[in-house]
Amino acid sequence: MSITRTVIVQDMGGEPFEHVVVTDSAAGPRPGILLFPNVLGTKEADFAYAEKLAAFGYSVLVADVFGQGKRTTRADANPALYMNALNADRALLRDRVNAAHALLKGLETVSPTQTAAIGFCFGGKCVLDLARSGADIAGGVSFHGVYEAPPFPNAKIGAKLLICHGWDDPIAPPEAMVGLAKELTEAGCDWQIHAYGHTGHAFTDEAVNMPEKGLAYSPDADRRSFRAMADFLGDLFG
Repeated sequence: MSITRTVIVQDMGGEPFEHVVVTDSAAGPRPGILLFPNVLGTKEADFAYAEKLAAFGYSVLVADVFGQGKRTTRADANPALYMNALNADRALLRDRVNAAHALLKGLETVSPTQTAAIGFCFGGKCVLDLARSGADIAGGVSFHGVYEAPPFPNAKIGAKLLICHGWDDPIAPPEAMVGLAKELTEAGCDWQIHAYGHTGHAFTDEAVNMPEKGLAYSPDADRRSFRAMADFLGDLFG
């Protein structure tokens, strides 16, 4: 196995977006996974996570939905700068996640009828909005995502969804999780929610340690949610 990283720049509306494909370049077409990063945009932690997925036999596109060079760090004055712009324009977010999915399906290492998406925090919202748009992904996984629906009607949701949720998440409290379950049920979606007790937001992110704000890495929830995702993807494509 020879896992490689390849940068692909995609034009969306006259603006460049810098994605990274992580895959075993020696293998033939296989299921493709979109990986949507958190509030900070694409970074090394996302590429490393994509390599773990590639080792399972997937071809992964780490998707840039902010634009080339538009990245932040937690030390920035406004780390949510680019995320907030898309939160304010959910139609634009919908268009960008669908453009990334179209790019994934066109990769020569991807079987275009076998695609899924995963995402973390804001990336979880990206997964949900891709499914809400009626995209032909087989499934999606949201890790400590953000759940509020867009201000326009959903398309029919054909994707199966796995929601990995921290029960004590201040960004998505229990009532938000229940609201999402109601929304997905009404849409006829095949969904499941795994809620982890004594767990807050960002539980997969080893760089986060702010328990006083309800944001902290949880080794147990990280391990359990990874296994849940692996089983879920295996069911989709096995």
